[in-house]
Amino acid sequence: MSKRIIIAGGGTGGHIFPAIAIAGALKQQQPDIELLFVGARGKMEMEKVPQAGYRIEGITIAGFNRSSLIKNISLPFKLIKSFFQVGRILKTFAPDAVVGVGGYSSFPVLRSAQAKGIPTFIHESNSFAGKSNILLGKKATRVFVAGDGMEKFFPADRIVITGNPVRKNIVESKVTREEGIRFFGLDPALPTVFSTGGSLGAKGINEAIAARINEFAEANTQLIWQTGKPFASQAAALCAGKAGIWTSDFVSQMEYAFAAADVVISRSGAMSIAELCVAAKPVVFVPFPFAAEDHQTANARHLVDKGAGLLIKDSEAKDTLVRAVLALSKDKTKLADLKTNIGRLAITDAASRIAREILNGTSQ
Repeated sequence: MSKRIIIAGGGTGGHIFPAIAIAGALKQQQPDIELLFVGARGKMEMEKVPQAGYRIEGITIAGFNRSSLIKNISLPFKLIKSFFQVGRILKTFAPDAVVGVGGYSSFPVLRSAQAKGIPTFIHESNSFAGKSNILLGKKATRVFVAGDGMEKFFPADRIVITGNPVRKNIVESKVTREEGIRFFGLDPALPTVFSTGGSLGAKGINEAIAARINEFAEANTQLIWQTGKPFASQAAALCAGKAGIWTSDFVSQMEYAFAAADVVISRSGAMSIAELCVAAKPVVFVPFPFAAEDHQTANARHLVDKGAGLLIKDSEAKDTLVRAVLALSKDKTKLADLKTNIGRLAITDAASRIAREILNGTSQ
């Protein structure tokens, strides 16, 4: 009889894309498996998951708003409502297991599943575990992590080191540099920089590029600029009529952007790093300074220490980022070293490892 599995979580690409990669690996290993995603209504997963060909149910839940405390008044009601919604979903779908990928929508689903004795699995991508995952990890069947040292967050006998799952289109990409550059309507003869702040954008990176946008043309260098929605209209206005710049709020076919890029500017979230290692791209990291425990800086330093990336602080990006990137784009020796070193850190089969563990953990 085919297994039925719920995959819960989302909020950002860093949660959604690994979830889709895990779903693909589960389908590959057990083609008749039934999968259902559960996410937060109004969030990115409600669009991205169906685009990937999977069914998703939305629940009414929101995260804690640190910038406006008054917006948190309805949180307890939303949480209670979400538990009722989850109860109905679990009863109707009757899953053999529930997988949590992070994001606040995963908490009520895994908590409810654990209360019913349904096996639960957690994917924790970061080197500093989130509070929800720490709580859920106490009763989880398995906790999948990117690297060692996670015993301080989870029971040691539940931890499985798998690495972080990377989207299939990046792992299996055969796109050439020329094809990538033509995809964005640019010139293969010129050095090309790809700036990505993740699915929601990165204010510090965007402002640094905006402040020195004319220097790209002066250096005869092209730019692919994924801005995220908040900065998209500002970037579009800034780049209107400028040759050699492609800008949009989101890049749906990331394999083309990675193929096109001679240098990448990126935040240093765990999933971004996993993808950059697989793509083997020279990268300048600008860690998000307000990440919990400043884990993005720790992530970036781990690569910098191995000669697998450069690091510029968010607070210094406006003054130094563009010039550092343009200098790097012309330094062929440094580019080759960075490419080799980051490529050595790639893990391409994390999703398969996780899928195998889930299927083994739900075998009767």
